Order: sequence, then C-alpha cells, then structure tokens
Amino acid sequence: MAHRIGVIPGDGIGHEVVPEALKVVRAAGVELDCVDYDLGGARYLTDGTVLDDVTVAEWRGLDALLLGAVGTPEVPPGVIERGLLLKMRFDLDLYINQRPFVAPDGTHDFIVIRENTEGTYAGEGGFLRKGTAHEIATQGSVNTRFGVERCVRYSFELARSRTRKHLTLVHKTNVLTFAGDLWQRTFDAVAAEYPDVSTAYNHVDAACIYFVEDPQRYDVIVTDNLFGDILTDLGGAVSGGIGFASSGNLNPDRTGPSMFEPVHGSAPDIAGQNRANPVAAILSAAMMLDFLGETAAADRIRAACSDPSTLTGSTTEIGDLVVARL
Repeated sequence: MAHRIGVIPGDGIGHEVVPEALKVVRAAGVELDCVDYDLGGARYLTDGTVLDDVTVAEWRGLDALLLGAVGTPEVPPGVIERGLLLKMRFDLDLYINQRPFVAPDGTHDFIVIRENTEGTYAGEGGFLRKGTAHEIATQGSVNTRFGVERCVRYSFELARSRTRKHLTLVHKTNVLTFAGDLWQRTFDAVAAEYPDVSTAYNHVDAACIYFVEDPQRYDVIVTDNLFGDILTDLGGAVSGGIGFASSGNLNPDRTGPSMFEPVHGSAPDIAGQNRANPVAAILSAAMMLDFLGETAAADRIRAACSDPSTLTGSTTEIGDLVVARL
C-alpha cells in the first residue's frame, strides 16, 4: 500500500534535493503517493501566500510531509520562518525535533532531541515605542511542565532503545534559573522511572566544547528549542558537514503527520546548478520511512549513504550512486 506524502520542495536547492530523495525511496521498494505543495519564499513573493489553515487541515489526512528548504533573500526575516515552519510545528503539534549525528569514521553516533513547540520560539514578547530612541523589545521563553515532560519522556524512551542507554540534559540552569529549574526537576523526576538509563547534565556552553573535542561522550541529548537549534548545526559541522544533516519534526502521538527535512538551507547561491548535496534530504527521507514503519528500507538507504567520501558528483549523480548501492 502506498504511503500518502505531502511534498514541499520549497525554495532554492529544495527543488533539486527532494526529487533525489524520492527517487531513492522508490528504488528502495517503498511506494509513495505524493501530493505536491508550492510553498516558501518564492510563493510568498508571487501572491503573498505563506501557509493557510485549509492546507494544514488537508495535511492532517496525509501520512507524512517531506520538505526541501525554504527561504529567499528577498523575503524579510521571520515571514517564512514563523508563518510556515513554526506554524507547521505548532499546528501539527510536532513537539519533537530529532536529529541524528554519525561521524563518517564511526567515532561518534549520537542523537539530539530538541523540544520543538515552546521556549523562545513560542513568540511571547513584543515591542514598546518601536522605531524611537527609547525602543524596548522583549522575547520570552515559554516552558510548561506538560511540554517539557513529554519531550524528556520521549528522550528516555529513545535512550532506553539504544545500546548505550545514556541521556544527557543540556541547558543553562546556573543562569536561566526558572526555565532551567523546571527542566532539571522534570528530568530528574522522569529519570526515576528509567533506572536502566544513565544520565548526565551539561551546561550548553560546555556542550559546545564537548561537541568539538569529545563528541563520543554523547548518546542521546535532550534540550530546549533554542539550545537545540544551535547545537544541532554544530553537530552537523562535526559529523561530516551540514550537507549530511537530516532531521525529523515528529508528532509521536500521531494526531497529525510528522515532517522531515534536511537541516541545510535553500542555498540560493548554488540553486539551479545541480551542485547541491542531496544526502541530507535522502537521509531525512530515511527517517520518514522509519516513522512509517518501513525500517528495512530505511536501513538500506542509510547503509548506501554510510561512506560520504565516495558520494561525489552532481546532485543527480549522487542520487544515482545511492540508488546503485541499493
């Protein structure tokens, strides 16, 4: 039976890497029924559309969403990020952002779980006297026990399923004494239910150092929305480059479709040149297959991408190489 997938190429190189990902999925033997959506910066510049509620309602009938990349230099910052990406996360309750990082030489293999619907990205704040010499801007961080606990519990379950069974909380409890306290107390309370999972805590600045100097210390990391956003870009940099970094925005309760996307941006400087690395999109599609229960196909795709040093050439040539390895 074919999986019904919403496909959002988006902008820039998204239109080049997404077709390669779909090509690889089909070569792995998985049937897809794709529904295409024209959304992103280019669409916004055409008619002002970002994301409407009708489209979100339509997505609820799909099995998953595959996104390429969104954003164009001509669109003001925040329009697409808040109006499309964050709206998707909030409206579809994609409260887990999961990003795996495996070093090409096998020296480290860890996963970062980022809380995806709260924190500073919730949008609490505003301006006072904007545009004057006395302007004030506030940006609050929203942290609920409900939101933190479901993210922490998911992370413990994931850690329990892995060989090392180790989970690290990353925050800044010594300075963010309210949000950090909530995260630490919640983490400790849930940890009592998982005696088989060992735990640790790192301040986020220390974690940045360890990502570079000692990434093999990590197995599963759980952190808040902003820290997770920053740490996962660094994780990509120390794991072969951002062109290999995949991600899933998950609704573990399956009350709506989960969304999968490569971490890289739309790269307008190389768009349309068949130069973009499609491996991150391919690996994101493999994560999608995991979530859809197609684990054997997902494992085959990851194995075909396991030696990135040999995946060279144009966008389409790399896609063809992965297909040949299948």
